[in-house]
Amino acid sequence: MQIRSTTAQDLDVFVRTFHTALGRFPETPDANGGGLWWSAIEMDRGVVAETAGRTVGTAISYPFELTLPGAVLAPAAGITAVGVLPTHRRQGVLTAMMRYQLGALRESGEFLSVLLATEGGIYGRFGYGLATFTHRMTVQRAHSAFRTQVQAGAIEVLLRSEATEVLEEIYDRYRRTQPGALSRPHRWWALGAGMPPVARAPRFVAVHRDAHGVPDGYATYVLDGGTLTIDETIAADDAVFAALARFALDHDLVTEVVFKHVPTAHPLRLMLADFNAGPTSGDMDWLWVRLLDVPRALTARGWLTDGEIVLDVDDPFLGEHHRYLLTVADGKAECVETTRAPDLSLDVRDLGSIYLGGTAPSTLVRAGHVQAHGSTAKADALFRAERPPHCLHWF
Repeated sequence: MQIRSTTAQDLDVFVRTFHTALGRFPETPDANGGGLWWSAIEMDRGVVAETAGRTVGTAISYPFELTLPGAVLAPAAGITAVGVLPTHRRQGVLTAMMRYQLGALRESGEFLSVLLATEGGIYGRFGYGLATFTHRMTVQRAHSAFRTQVQAGAIEVLLRSEATEVLEEIYDRYRRTQPGALSRPHRWWALGAGMPPVARAPRFVAVHRDAHGVPDGYATYVLDGGTLTIDETIAADDAVFAALARFALDHDLVTEVVFKHVPTAHPLRLMLADFNAGPTSGDMDWLWVRLLDVPRALTARGWLTDGEIVLDVDDPFLGEHHRYLLTVADGKAECVETTRAPDLSLDVRDLGSIYLGGTAPSTLVRAGHVQAHGSTAKADALFRAERPPHCLHWF
């Protein structure tokens, strides 16, 4: 078996192999030659596995920016299109590709990698830790009264086909301050590469504007059989989110509103006069984070609390084990190797889980994944973020 990097000439076989691995057929481009989820892939960032002259496995990465705690924008490789033909599974193909890919990312200077997992049990063994979660909320319109009155700005309804520019503008401002958010490069919007609202699928767009007429939020939605489904709601603050939610809940011909991808800690349910009127469902993992260079990653993010902690980090997939002294002062961190006794002993995947502040170290201690040598209060205080991380971007 040979693992190699891809070139532009590999595009057709790459796409065909990946779709075959999923048991699917590639979609047809729209009238403008776009609208395909893979339109934005860059073939110089791909990996294929070959055996007997045939491509049997694929993987590739996107160059994203990931927003870290402290509103720090850091480069992150977004892994996608990972697949192995059904005839070649459980033969080490995926492991070989992952090892090659992580090595290539390191050599190119990357220190963070992220992905969305089709199956939650696959990528932990490669060092990826679950860092953000999402769920959906369904509200019956008949029981949708809010406890307090919503102060809304002006809301305008546009078609998705005429709203690309304002969608891109609002999302880009939002993702720069939201921990866990990923960039959506301009070419994604231009090509319609992804899921709605990036994709060109027909949608209505409710755009909220502030008192000065500046767009500061949107909700993209479709109405079908009395159910209004919102793909995503982007808002400058909770008041804008509430205004967009109220708009959807007051829509005529609607019996229920489904809010997809609501942050697990969002106050929307508490805004309702009847808490039970907004049940949640579909709790699921979303963004997985992999630290490729622990000191660089830890010193890149912002910190809210001063202090120091010793982390004993095991990386079994890459065969590495290091002990680090993390010292934080005035929101900045230094990270150096040390021989001091550890405060926490953990796998690199667990470090990925706590990195964005979405999971407290003490939670992983209670789950039996992390070993604490004393109290976890210091670790919990250090790793918390200004608000829970959340990722909406599909890739």
